[in-house]
Amino acid sequence: MVTSPANPTDGDICVIVPTIREYDCVRAYVENARAHDFDVSRLHFVLVTEDFCETEAMADMLADLNVAGEVFDGTRREAWYDHHGVAAHGELVPAASHAETSFGLLYMWADPTFEYGVFIDDDTLPHEDADYFGRHLENLAFAGDVERVRSDTQWVNVLYQRADEHGLYPRGYPYAAMDETVETDTATLDGGSVVASQGLWTNVPDLDAVRILMDGDLEGQAQTRTTAADFERDFVAAPGHYLTVCSMNLAFRREVVPAFYQLPMDDNEWEVGRFDDIWSGVFLKRACDVLGTQIYSGGPLCEHNKAPRSTFDDLHNEVAGLELNEHLWELVDDVEPTDVDADLTDCAEPGDRPDAADYAAVYAAMADRLADGTFESYRNGAFLTYVGEHMREWLDCLDAIRRTPAVADD
Repeated sequence: MVTSPANPTDGDICVIVPTIREYDCVRAYVENARAHDFDVSRLHFVLVTEDFCETEAMADMLADLNVAGEVFDGTRREAWYDHHGVAAHGELVPAASHAETSFGLLYMWADPTFEYGVFIDDDTLPHEDADYFGRHLENLAFAGDVERVRSDTQWVNVLYQRADEHGLYPRGYPYAAMDETVETDTATLDGGSVVASQGLWTNVPDLDAVRILMDGDLEGQAQTRTTAADFERDFVAAPGHYLTVCSMNLAFRREVVPAFYQLPMDDNEWEVGRFDDIWSGVFLKRACDVLGTQIYSGGPLCEHNKAPRSTFDDLHNEVAGLELNEHLWELVDDVEPTDVDADLTDCAEPGDRPDAADYAAVYAAMADRLADGTFESYRNGAFLTYVGEHMREWLDCLDAIRRTPAVADD
């Protein structure tokens, strides 16, 4: 495998970067860590790429930065599956898709050293004035008062703080949930209840193609841009309320991996794409609501420098799943697995947090809801069954990794 010379077992933070061409962004994140005296020996980078990309140059960059990490193109991913005895599950991670971030979750799961994961998209940069990794870890350990948001549509627009001025809704926000009435109050969180930290984004907002077109942009970006002033306060969504979860700038605890599979997009017969992180966020939020934990949103911000591309290409990739996106959350909103320890839902102390088995139990119930359901009334409804089947297989794959020692190298 293509590795950097740093010891791969030193770090407790697995930093997962899906990349094809803009891998040099890693330099900015490492420089940010060092500038803020964050211990870079805690970081282990996993670059998920393709055979046609500059894998050797990526490994050279990690070595030049003197950080631990590995680079996995398609061939090396297949070798990793063989090494860990899960080659039969290789199709869980689609090639040349943003959903290949799921490989990073498998990699992280196979090494119990990793307590935290971080997703970073290669078209982002950290804000220089913020300790990027330090802030994410602070969020994951947060204890205290934070703004809590709810609406009359059960959806929270992560751009709600200036929505009256810019009118933006993020990619994946259901159209039927727009024009909501927003209410806020204060939640008091116990340390350890936050399991995911979603950093938001300045410059190019994360919009879907329809909304980009409505904003008058044909190059896949947006005419309306966001600034730090659009994100004055951190917040959580109230229980029973959903929010879009974008994986371009996201940290999470190890225990949520069973409920955080990045769904199989792009390489499917229905041509559904672009909802991998959005739907994974819906499932994670439902699991959090069942287990009494939180997704924390706000800082650290990143600068999103999305490259110009055809808005209509994005529209083509999204349109097959737009109707499904309107209803997916409703299908899992009442899932209540019977084998989760109810005593854990208070999460009074960090040591009482639900563990990976609890997240797996909730996820299995959601998988069953989709895999065993009939969705003929929706266009491409059979894709939901396909997703449910892959969710079940995700849990099987994680279990196989846990139970089967890695095959020794020749």
